[in-house]
Amino acid sequence: SMSARLLLVLRQLRRPQPPPGPPRRLAAPCRALGSGGGPESLLGQRRLQDGQVRSSRGRGSRPPPARAAIVREVIQNSKEVLSLLQEKNPAFKPVLAVIQAGNDNLMQEINQNLAEEAGLNITHICLPPDSSEDEIIDEILKTNEDTRVHGLALQIPGNSLSNKVLNALKPEKDVDGVTDINLGKLVRGDAHECFVSPVARAVVELLEKSGINLNGKKVLVVGAHGSLEAAVQCLLQRKGSMTMSCQWETPQLQSKLHEANIVVLGSPKPEEIPLAWIQPGTTVLSCSHDFLSGKLECGSPRVHSSGLIVEDDVSLLAAALRIQNVVSSGRRWLREQQYTRWRLHCLKLQPLSPVPSDIEISRRQTPKAVDVLAKEIGLLADEIEIYGKSKAKVCLSVLERLKDQADGKYVLVAGITPTPLGEGKSTVTIGLVQALTAHLNVNSFACLRQPSQGPTFGVKGGAAGGGYAQVIPMEEFNLHLTGDIHAITAANNLLAAAIDTRILHENTQADKALYNRLVPLVNGVRAFSEIQLARLKKLDIHKTDPSTLTDEEVSRFARLNIDPSTITWQRVLDTNDRFLRKITIGQASTEKGFSRQAQFDIAVASEIMAVLALTDSLADMKERLGRMVVASDKNGQPVTAEDLGVTGALTVLMKDAIKPNLMQTLEGTPVFVHAGPFANIAHGNSSVLADKIALKLVGEEGFVVTEAGFGADIGMEKFFNIKCRASGLVPNVVVLVATVRALKMHGGGPSVTAGVPLKKEYTEENIQLVADGCCNLQKQIQIAQLFGVPVVVAVNIFRTDTRAEIDLVCELAKRAGAFDAVPCHHWSVGGKGSVKLARAVREAASKRSRFQFLYDVQLPIVEKIRTIAQAVYGAKDIELSPEAQSKIERYTQQGFGNLPICMAKTHLSLSHQPDKKGVPRGFILPITDVRASIGAGFIYPLVGTVS
Repeated sequence: SMSARLLLVLRQLRRPQPPPGPPRRLAAPCRALGSGGGPESLLGQRRLQDGQVRSSRGRGSRPPPARAAIVREVIQNSKEVLSLLQEKNPAFKPVLAVIQAGNDNLMQEINQNLAEEAGLNITHICLPPDSSEDEIIDEILKTNEDTRVHGLALQIPGNSLSNKVLNALKPEKDVDGVTDINLGKLVRGDAHECFVSPVARAVVELLEKSGINLNGKKVLVVGAHGSLEAAVQCLLQRKGSMTMSCQWETPQLQSKLHEANIVVLGSPKPEEIPLAWIQPGTTVLSCSHDFLSGKLECGSPRVHSSGLIVEDDVSLLAAALRIQNVVSSGRRWLREQQYTRWRLHCLKLQPLSPVPSDIEISRRQTPKAVDVLAKEIGLLADEIEIYGKSKAKVCLSVLERLKDQADGKYVLVAGITPTPLGEGKSTVTIGLVQALTAHLNVNSFACLRQPSQGPTFGVKGGAAGGGYAQVIPMEEFNLHLTGDIHAITAANNLLAAAIDTRILHENTQADKALYNRLVPLVNGVRAFSEIQLARLKKLDIHKTDPSTLTDEEVSRFARLNIDPSTITWQRVLDTNDRFLRKITIGQASTEKGFSRQAQFDIAVASEIMAVLALTDSLADMKERLGRMVVASDKNGQPVTAEDLGVTGALTVLMKDAIKPNLMQTLEGTPVFVHAGPFANIAHGNSSVLADKIALKLVGEEGFVVTEAGFGADIGMEKFFNIKCRASGLVPNVVVLVATVRALKMHGGGPSVTAGVPLKKEYTEENIQLVADGCCNLQKQIQIAQLFGVPVVVAVNIFRTDTRAEIDLVCELAKRAGAFDAVPCHHWSVGGKGSVKLARAVREAASKRSRFQFLYDVQLPIVEKIRTIAQAVYGAKDIELSPEAQSKIERYTQQGFGNLPICMAKTHLSLSHQPDKKGVPRGFILPITDVRASIGAGFIYPLVGTVS
């Protein structure tokens, strides 16, 4: 029986048999050659019965090929290729999934044994024999999306193999070559790019291994259908055969069989067709187990001499070739995971003059579907969560998948001290990536912050960039996005509610009653939760049974004793509602007279936003949220979110917000929008996670361009000293954005106010004002050089700027030590207008980065503040208020002295006074207060009267 012969072949396979002479390869080991399938393939056919004729030879016939040697060669070949792949990727083990309707135990055994021998994993998905078309398709679609599966074969009845079922297979996993895409590529002559039916390949291999020269032979393919018929004909014709195909019912079948030198039988021979129709000397191959239908005896005279009938030879070799295809599929998949130039379909721009409004430009461009963009940049289907048509969240699992991939180059866009109108850092960021990817064919990613609704509905009007360099759709970007800021608002206010609720309960209940509420009876049993056990450990109480605590221990555990005057945790809202800036809470009769003064902050000022921006994993975020200090107790010790027992709840509210949001530029290049801390009161940078994922996706030759808020003295300094410390990433280049308008203001021009038309000094050429104002640009270049990073100045061009003014800025920037200075026209023409900037950035990034931090975190808090004030702002010294001094002493005593510093300062001047333009000198920097964001991981001093 076939099963007995199979066992013999497999035993021979496992026996080490060095082949005589140099080993032959059936095919180049890494070419994606394919596999058969469908009703006519090995799969789904009946077993050969004992006693059936398997082969017959007469005088002068060729011996059949040694099936074990051929199968062994294919499997050995696959094994070697897989071993080479696993040397560089030890965890890689391809999986062949076989979806079968009903149990074909013999085929399971063949697949299982060959897969094991080659080193693959195999999974059989068994469906009931009467499964409907839709049930089969559902299973195919599920398996398509399983990233562990690299090959998918169907073993189902012929009547279920409709086009709809076959084409549900992903072509890149279709190792049986049955989809229209694989068949089309084969017919077109792209066999190296597709999978070819392994049954068809087995037919050709066996004929050639039998020593038959196919060139000029007449071949008749009988009873084959679909993919097998097309593939066999195609492969044989490529070998020079004259190939015809017909079905068993063809009227001229006898004469066609009479003319053929070789007959390939694609399905069982009907009983009414006599074997005598096949001429003596004809070579016959059967792709079907039951070709002879059990009708002939072994010595029957009707079996013609010189004929060669090898049905299970084809079956076994096809199964081995399928395994080879799975290895080829895995190899191709691995190659796609490594750095490659994206095949990005960029969107064409048709800039108009005069330039329309930002919203008109955004609405004129139709964005790509976000799942298409995700696929183009190498994200897998199960790594994105789609929100509508044009935005998606990206799962953190991509970091694990690409952990061995080299990072791209890391570019920071910062600016000079801006006017209240902003100088276009976001626009330059978008223009730069549009130039890199859409015009220079370099993988690049922009990483931006999510704008707050407050400024969007206030003066600023959004942060999506502008003109022909913006993120689209603009409304989606600026309003809600995927709700991350709302998640922060919910988590922040949950914690605020927990603080006041705890104070109320502690003020109105005895220790025992409070304890019973914290550790309630559930089904007659009291038990500590994990977070409560952690609190007990912190209190040095080593007990796990709630009934064993002493009265004193119950009191220490149940009472946080928060001092209401020390509460630093405020409620937040993402709207500029000035009437909530100072409020009284607790006025309802239910609060029993425990009212206090409180306030609302803008949502993005919440420490939870800073935590989101600096975290690198869900577990890390949970720890950071737990460490957040919300107040002090009456003994001066910090009270944290963990003490309040709400860390898990905060993390659950933030579980989706931690995933970066994928969008696109006007030219269809990728953008991550994630986190949005302000730069004057927080660290002003988008998330570490977005940068890390983007650096992996662009690959070693690519660029990630991220933006820091406000001038280089604030956003850039915090990017280097806070964000780069948290992430461990090293920047390669700083792009410093300057405008002629802002430089004129620093040179002594009149004040600039949002909503008021610009004075003539800003709209007419004034070389002297520009020259005087370049002192601010020079100072900001020097600040970047403190950190050892090369600077490229991007002059963001406005319509009213003259050639003389622009040339002067570029000349003075280079004299001040900039690597290069380039005028940029992205606002009016898109990425094409920033190609010079992109080239300058590429060149600067090729230099070795000598990045260094400005200060050692182990220095005392006061020394770190002084270093920033003097080295970055140019202050003569600092002056601490008594409150700031006492807070510094308290934080140092509480063990927080070794955190980096995040200065809360006006963005409109290098000093603390917004009206001091240019480069103020000799000033004393007043530190009015100092606060601690322990979860985010920094101390933030308040400078002057910043709000």
